[in-house]
Amino acid sequence: MTTPKTTETETAAMPNFDAGANGLLPAIAQDAQSGRVLMMAWMNAEAFEETLQTGQATYYSRSRGKLWRKGETSGHRQRVREVRIDCDADAILLKVDQVGAACHEGFASCFFRVVDSDGGVREVEKRLVDPAEVYGDASRKS
Repeated sequence: MTTPKTTETETAAMPNFDAGANGLLPAIAQDAQSGRVLMMAWMNAEAFEETLQTGQATYYSRSRGKLWRKGETSGHRQRVREVRIDCDADAILLKVDQVGAACHEGFASCFFRVVDSDGGVREVEKRLVDPAEVYGDASRKS
């Protein structure tokens, strides 16, 4: 993915990281082919720039306090096909080609649970991989 050149008008539409708490904005990863929502994570300006420069999804890990290059531990990478910014410039949408499970719990999507009308919650998808085999230590997620 190449970094597009922007005009002054287009620059005004870039993400407004000042609008987010601690300079972080929500970033939604969506399957580029199916449109399925895969996950939500956080991006700061540095993660956004690295994503544009490398074409690989990079987020900011609040728990680790550093950049999180999706798949650096698991190999479950996200190749970015398109980046969109919402109308208020305070949310980011990444259309990606997902390799492996997007969810650190081993599911294709982090949205594998359904809330029923009675308030019950149930899993509606099968786990693709065992997180213990992928990460070993549950504290290591990517």
